[in-house]
Order: sequence, then structure tokens, then C-alpha cells
Amino acid sequence: MRVFVIAGEPSGDLLGGALLAGLRKLDPALQIAGVGGPAMSAQGLDSLFPMSELSVMGLAEVLPRYRALKRRISQTAEAVLDFAPDALVTIDSPDFCLRVARGVRALAPGIRTVHYVAPSVWAWRPGRAERMAEVIDHVLAILPFEPPLMHDAGMSCDFVGHPVVAEPVASADEAAAFRTANDIAPDAPLVLCLPGSRRGEVARLGARFDEALMRLRDRVPELRVVLPTVPGVADLVGPMAKRWPTTPVVVEGAADKRAAFAAADLALAASGTVSLELAANGVPMVIGYDMAPLSRILIGLMLRTDTVTLVNLVSETRSVPEFLGRRCQPGPMANALITLLDDEDARSEQVAAMELTMQRLGRGGEPPGLRAARSVLAAVEGHA
Repeated sequence: MRVFVIAGEPSGDLLGGALLAGLRKLDPALQIAGVGGPAMSAQGLDSLFPMSELSVMGLAEVLPRYRALKRRISQTAEAVLDFAPDALVTIDSPDFCLRVARGVRALAPGIRTVHYVAPSVWAWRPGRAERMAEVIDHVLAILPFEPPLMHDAGMSCDFVGHPVVAEPVASADEAAAFRTANDIAPDAPLVLCLPGSRRGEVARLGARFDEALMRLRDRVPELRVVLPTVPGVADLVGPMAKRWPTTPVVVEGAADKRAAFAAADLALAASGTVSLELAANGVPMVIGYDMAPLSRILIGLMLRTDTVTLVNLVSETRSVPEFLGRRCQPGPMANALITLLDDEDARSEQVAAMELTMQRLGRGGEPPGLRAARSVLAAVEGHA
């Protein structure tokens, strides 16, 4: 089998790496080409060009590179046609990937097209699925309620499991060692502060999160705060954290982050997939998020659901308190954190919702990468 795979950012590269490993397990004679990063390269991919060229977000970042990105779209579409694959698999990054798929579909309609990660039409802009169906045949969904939405738009779709269920979780010994290494007493309440992985998020939410945690510490003086960060914002988080009255322990690196999650009792987090990472570790949480005023108004007008927290959506509960937009204020968030610390029933309800979420996302089943590989093979064979 011949597969051309495109990923445009690190999260997509991880999905692509697991998918290629699954495809190679099912078909040792697999031939691959495409664009990807380290995870896909580890599976034998010789990337057409560095994936980092595609890892840009936001109008201000994209505009100066528009012509270069347009050239890369044309180059990639031509490479697909030259490789003549059985399937073109595009992973997330729809602005780039779907433009490539459109170019391929126009000249080689017989190439089966598969897109990995369904658009979040359950949240906003439902028309995206119909537009995607013009160039995509089959979708690999990572949320269990997405396949019917893709079917309605005219595409076949399989739920293949969420990558969070395949991520390692630190052991109790590693969690205890993390507390010891950072001088955190075994019985001291430990709260994670997670104000986002993008610079704008950290700048907007950091001070509010710190104020909320200061109010929590007024009630619980022995409270300790840990702030896991990522390379893209580490230079912003470190100096900022030193100015916070509630000085957190700042940690970088995957191993320390896993240990911090395993050691935590509570979290205050920005909205996003981090809620699933917390759920995987059984950490009760409060979610807060805000954006620029214009974006807040536009998203508010388009939003189609009463919650954006994935734990709430997947578990079909509303057990995770969330404070969005104008409601993202230190006082209400602090009160919600205090409730989770004081109210055992509230904690138990959330833990049950998190366990149900992990079960529904595929924990305990076949790895998502292998499930995705089976789905790709079935989509190609069914089309032959």
C-alpha cells in the first residue's frame, strides 16, 4: 500500500507517527511519503520539507508567509500526484491540508482522501463539514460523538480513539518523588496552574489565575502551586511567575509534567485538550478562558453548545465548572476551587465523569494509532 501523509504541527505529527506505526504493523510492505516531524520521521518518513514551516497560527503570523505557504501547497499537491498513493491522509491543520486535498481532487479524483481529526462542528461553524466533504472521503474522529455529524455531511467516519488514552501516566512513586524534589510536603494540597500553551492565552489569563490561587491560599495557607509550561511560552511564564505573590514551581519537560499531574490534587486550567490530560490523571479541575473582546463576541454568536470542556461533552455531564469570557474572573474561579477542596461529593462527581470520559475515549482498548490504521485500510479497500 502507498500512503501520502501530511501533518502541519507537533500534535499532528504525533498522530501521524502512531498512524504510520499502525499501518506498518498491518502492512509491512507499506510505502510512505509526505510532510511531518520527528514522530513521523521515526517511522521512516523523509519529509518533503520541514514541518515547522507550516506551524504558524493567526492572521499576523500567516500574512507575511502567505506566498511561501501557497507555494508549499502547490509543491505538496504535485508531490502527491507524482507519488500516486492509494490514500492521501491529511492530519488536522485544515487551512493547509484541505487546500492540498482540493488540488489533488481536481486532478486525480481516484485518490482516496482521509482526514484525521474531525472539525469541531458540534461547537461552531457547522458548515465546515460540508465544505470538507467536497475533497475528503473518510474521516478519523477522536471524539465518540463526531461520526454521525460527519455522516450527515456526506463523509464516512470512524471513531478511532483519542490520543490521550495512549499517553503514559506517572506512577505513585514518581509523583511522590516530584513532591520531594520540589520540597512539597506529602499532605500539602497541590494545585496545577495551567493558563494555556499560547503566548496570548498566558498573557490574558495568567494574572487572573494567580489572583484566584492567591484567594485560595488565603483559605488554605499550606497550598502549593505548580505551573507546567511548554517551550513556546516558557520564556514568558518563568519571569511572570517570579512576580506572582503566589510563587509557583515552574516545570518543563514531559517527565516532570507527567509527575506533576500525578501528584496534583486540583487544577485551574485554560479550556482545551488539557482537560483530558487532567482527566487521564484523575485531577479535579476548574476551567477558565477568555479572549480578545471582538473574538469573544464572534465566538459567542457562533457557539452551539452550553459547554466547551471536553470532559463535560464526552461524559454528557456538567461536572467541571467553567468560567468563560466575562465570567473568567478570580473570585468565582477561587470559589469553585474552594468547593472542590471542601466538598467530597463534588470531587467524586467529577472523578466519575473523568473515568467515564476516559472509557468513552478508548482507554483499555486497542491503541488509537492502530485503530486509525485499520480504518484507513478499510476505507481504501472498500473503495477499490
